[in-house]
This record gives sequence, C-alpha cells and structure tokens, in this order.
Amino acid sequence: MKEELQVFTDLIKNEIENLPLDGHPKELYEPIQYLMSLGGKRLRPLLTLMAHSLYKDDPRVAVKAAVALELFHNFTLMHDDIMDSAPLRRGKATVHKKYNDNIAILSGDVMLVKVYDLLLTVPSDQLKDILLSFNKCAAQVCEGQQLDMNYEGMESVTEKEYLEMIELKTAVLLGFSLELGAILGGADKESRALLKEAGIHMGLGFQLKDDLLDVYADKEKFGKVIGGDIIANKKTFLLIKAIEGAEGKVKEELKNWLTREHFNNEDKVAAVKGIYNGLHIKALTEKKIQDYFKMALEALEQISVAKEKKLTLKSFAQYLINREE
Repeated sequence: MKEELQVFTDLIKNEIENLPLDGHPKELYEPIQYLMSLGGKRLRPLLTLMAHSLYKDDPRVAVKAAVALELFHNFTLMHDDIMDSAPLRRGKATVHKKYNDNIAILSGDVMLVKVYDLLLTVPSDQLKDILLSFNKCAAQVCEGQQLDMNYEGMESVTEKEYLEMIELKTAVLLGFSLELGAILGGADKESRALLKEAGIHMGLGFQLKDDLLDVYADKEKFGKVIGGDIIANKKTFLLIKAIEGAEGKVKEELKNWLTREHFNNEDKVAAVKGIYNGLHIKALTEKKIQDYFKMALEALEQISVAKEKKLTLKSFAQYLINREE
C-alpha cells in the first residue's frame, strides 16, 4: 500500500515540476510556480490515481489529468486567499501578499487555462464526458465559495446550510477526483457513481477536520494561523454548534465575542475555544467526521473490484481522518 502510494506521489510531483509554467511575462507565471512549489497534500490527484488503479495497472496514463485537478485546486486557493485576505498558505506568504492582488487574479486565470490544456490529454472518447463532469464540478465550487461569502454577512447559518456549502466548495472536487479516475479506468456507471459518492463524503469529513484543526491543531504542523476562523467569526461547524448549544451566561459571552469590534486576537481565540471546550464541541465534531468517513468507506465496499485493490484507497481515507495538518 505504502509503495503504491509512493509511486503515485512521485509521479504527481514529477509531473508538477515539469509543467510548462515558465512563460512570458515572468510576473504572470512566477506566482503560479511559487504556489505550486509550496507542496500541500495533493490529495485530489492522489485520489484520481487511486481510483484509476482499481481498474488499470499503469498510472502514468492518468497523471496529467490528475494533476489538472491539483492545478485547479490551487487556482481556487489563489483567488480564495484574496477574498479572505489570508496572509499564509502552507506556512508561506499567500500569492496576493507576496506579489499583489491584481497579479494573483491574473495568474489564477492562467492557471485555469492550463487546467484545460491538461484535461485535453485524455482519450478522445472520454473527453466530452470528463469535461462536462469537470465543468459542473468547477461551477459548484464557485457556488460554494459564493455561499461562504454570503454567510459572512448573515447573522445565523444552520448546520444544514453549512454542510450544503462545504459540499459544494470542497467535497464535490474530491468526488470528481475519484470519478475522474473511474472514467479513465473504464469503470461502469454504478462504480463511477459510488466512487463519486465516496469522494463527496470524504470531502465533507475533510472540511470538518479542517474546521477542527483551525482551533485545535499544532501550530507548527498546521501551516496556517491557529484560530483564524474564530478571529474572523467564520461560521464553521464548530461555531454553529456552539451557538446552538450555548445558554445563559455562556451564550452572552459568545455573543459578546462575536459582536465585539476591538479585541486582542489571542484573547478571543482562547475565550471562544474555552466555550467550545465547555460545550464539548470538539467531540461532537469528531463524531460528525467519523460518520462521513464511515459513509465513504461503505460506498467503497460496494464497488465491484477485488478487496485488495481497495486497500490503498481505504488506507488513505484513514490517513485523512487522523491527519494533524
């Protein structure tokens, strides 16, 4: 399992390092090289290659399409970081901070063009199917980001609304990552649908884990500002459940921190984290994460391929549950 995952990781790394991203003017392409060089988990192309390996033995034929999803993911990050005024990405300065907003916008646009260049390398008989599915997924990611921004200006967001938003913003791309591998591998429609379903459940669990890590992660491992969501009053699963569960003085204290315009960041993070602890929000979130990954694994169980072929994908799902960054 580890050997197969290492093969996939090396293929993806090599493909990314050899992407044609050294065009002119350099001010347009250098930020793309910078962002792609920061690494990251690269789980989307990994999921594509893992799904492809359920049906085919040579991952090299799928690696360009797989890397297209990593490029698309980073394109969304480049633009999202501008919208969020985020200072750090993977422990380094975000593109708009290192360069400027206009460069980050334009470089992101070029990244999206390069995504289609890579997707055009798929077999011609699969191209239309893949592009239609990708375009639907890409639009959903944008819809999710818009909902996320809408929620910033709303007084309250329900758990249902939040889960629908993160399904669009994050989970559908993980679902398409597995679906893409299935299409390239020649999977039947039922297996393709099950893999997409598994990916969406993984994506929901993955984002909830991100919400959790934003508050409870080891700063050295996380690579982003700890408590950033709390400082920004971001309506995460944790905050939504805290608002639902808080009563009396705790409710008043939470409301005070959410409405206060001037505060010390560390004080606010510590206070809100204390409220979360008192309401057992961490355990509640962990349970929700486990539920989603359980549904993902149940979908994988239904796919009609040999059990041993699923081991790498199942092991990777377990890693996502237990990750610390």
